[in-house]
Amino acid sequence: MSSSGRQPTVEQRERFQSDGVVKIPAAVDPSWFEPLLTVVDRELANPGQWVTDSNPGATTDRLFTSRYLWPTDETVRRFALESGIGNLVADLLGSDSARLYFDHTLVKEPGTTAPTPWHQDIPYWPFQGKQIASAWVALTPATVNESSLEFVRGSQGWDAYYAPESFTESSIEWADDFDGDRVPDIDGSRQDFDVIGFDVEPGDAIVFSSWILHGAPGNSGSHRRVAVSTRWLGDDAVWFPHPGSDPTVTQEHVSIQPGSYPADDVRFPLAVAAQATI
Repeated sequence: MSSSGRQPTVEQRERFQSDGVVKIPAAVDPSWFEPLLTVVDRELANPGQWVTDSNPGATTDRLFTSRYLWPTDETVRRFALESGIGNLVADLLGSDSARLYFDHTLVKEPGTTAPTPWHQDIPYWPFQGKQIASAWVALTPATVNESSLEFVRGSQGWDAYYAPESFTESSIEWADDFDGDRVPDIDGSRQDFDVIGFDVEPGDAIVFSSWILHGAPGNSGSHRRVAVSTRWLGDDAVWFPHPGSDPTVTQEHVSIQPGSYPADDVRFPLAVAAQATI
């Protein structure tokens, strides 16, 4: 497996800054696909600790996510820190550094009716800062109708902070304590928003701000939609645990105090690019 070394063009950097999102075609070397898909199959069969699963064991109509695998899974760890994806995100953010927050495997089986609700990422997470983003890497082809991502272009600049949305009836109970505005009814008035979406091929990365509103429809296609998203902290990120934030990593797990830069190399490691084929 190797690093693709893919860096964004000037146009892609400008688009990310203005729109809050950009697709980088062929951002990840194909040598990562098979190992990551093997991890996905394992997680579907034997889910880990941090899982959302709308229909356990089903091969259709199943929304499944698993996160925070990198501390225990060598493949995921190496992908996050050695594929070059962190360098790509740092470049787009205009940041000198990128620390890994967590990895997130996302699967929608064919015939999945449930959409991923419109939401921002930042309210779920115990951080503040504008240089915080995700890199959503496709491992299977997907059109928007097959549950690729959609975004409200420019919404990262609204200075809004919305209450987290539940992805399934049983998920994110930990967000109940959050006090915030509800996400606008985007699907009910799409004509009032600048909604854009991206069709993807394996290896394409959709990089987006943690402040942008985004979601995905159900998977109406005939094949599984799989992506692995990594979440990244840039130079201006600060540790900000708050009621309703994700309990994956909490104050008891870190060596930093609220309001400080997340310089905890154990929990939030700095990304490094692979220097040679490995």
